[in-house]
Amino acid sequence: MASFKTIVRSFSSSQVSQQLVKTPVQVFGIDGRYATALYSAATKLKQLDGVEKELLSFQAALKSDMKFRDFVLDPTIQKTLKIEALRGIGQKKNFCAASINLLALLAENGKIKNIDGVLANFSILMAAHRGDLPVEVVTARPLSQEDKSELQSTLKLFAKKGENILLTTKVDPALIGGMVVSIGDKYVDMSVASKIQKYTNLLQAPA
Repeated sequence: MASFKTIVRSFSSSQVSQQLVKTPVQVFGIDGRYATALYSAATKLKQLDGVEKELLSFQAALKSDMKFRDFVLDPTIQKTLKIEALRGIGQKKNFCAASINLLALLAENGKIKNIDGVLANFSILMAAHRGDLPVEVVTARPLSQEDKSELQSTLKLFAKKGENILLTTKVDPALIGGMVVSIGDKYVDMSVASKIQKYTNLLQAPA
């Protein structure tokens, strides 16, 4: 597995210092490492907004074109062929250097399947960079407008001065009740399903 320093170097150019830029929030895991390195490189190259726009368009193409998605995610295709193809696509669409390097590096390291997770983490970093606080709330049943307004007011207590709450809601009946809340890089599971699982584990534990 590539080290974090290797990832950072892969995004950088000879003209750009390889010292990591401090991110506005922390993101974790393999996807977070790539997203952090991308944010650092794009910041130094002054390509942050361009990189975000380009990679979102790439992600949209993956979702709308199944043949393209199958090619990109197929693990049996030779890495060199996939790297060459992704670089070619990036150059044809006039992508920034950091965007092209991300796609090539993910393909080279066999992590192109992580593209959605990397972009999700990069979006968290960009939202924080803009002073936005992305919040995702998953509930077992759709929230009423009154519930959303109350939730929005409550969530403002978690926001720092100048931050804007960007609320998205999803429905997952498997939660049974309660909610799962993701605030920036923080995650809180307050669902009934998680409580039932916790109690089940306790009851099944050896006496």
